[in-house]
Amino acid sequence: MQQGTKLFDLTGRRALVTGSSQGIGFALARGLAAAGAAIVLNGRNPEKLAEASAALREQGCDVAELPFDATDHEAVRSAIDGFEAEIGPIHILVNNAGMQHRSPLEDFPAEAFERLLQANVASVFHVGQACARHMIARGAGKIINIASVQTALARPGIAPYTATKGAVGNLTKGMATDWAKHGLQCNAIAPGYFDTPLNAALVGDPEFSAWLAKRTPAGRWGLVEELVGAAIFLASDASSFVNGHTLFVDGGITASL
Repeated sequence: MQQGTKLFDLTGRRALVTGSSQGIGFALARGLAAAGAAIVLNGRNPEKLAEASAALREQGCDVAELPFDATDHEAVRSAIDGFEAEIGPIHILVNNAGMQHRSPLEDFPAEAFERLLQANVASVFHVGQACARHMIARGAGKIINIASVQTALARPGIAPYTATKGAVGNLTKGMATDWAKHGLQCNAIAPGYFDTPLNAALVGDPEFSAWLAKRTPAGRWGLVEELVGAAIFLASDASSFVNGHTLFVDGGITASL
């Protein structure tokens, strides 16, 4: 049996992180690399992906790039299958790609709702299935889906986003239910309010930041680096019997009224 920090050692494993050219995805990729994993960065913009890769390589990380649109089923399947055949296995998947759109529900554009469904839910299915097929054949694998505090709570103006993140939580349970018997652990991380490009409008709103500080027991915005420990835990042998779980990393906001 492994002991101590060896439980969290990711040396010899490869992690694909979708939507990882910036924000939470980039921070998680960097954190998994620090734990020993080789990293595969993903995004739709090759230029931004190249910049992110260069930044990680400067820090001594083992990095590859795999550009594809996570909402395109055939493109995802082709990219994952090709990488597995040409480069090697993907042991860890972090489904991080996603988007936000804010509008009162009564005025919410139907096309924006469809984009949210594709970016936040369909992408988790497409990439999860493509990677799981290879993991199942090997009898092992880790899938970490990025949910949200909105998996459990709602706020005005983001009802469709809340619906998508609720779906991610339940899809995670479904993945675990179907794939645990094949040796996979499928879990989710639900960030609270973090200072990221996706939340730039809120971070720049003094009134919202003041509300958040009062609403969150920790009294502040989260830092993306504070998500890394949860990701390493769920990616490592330390979580070998954890399946279908959503781990909230939110400063206590879902624990208090």
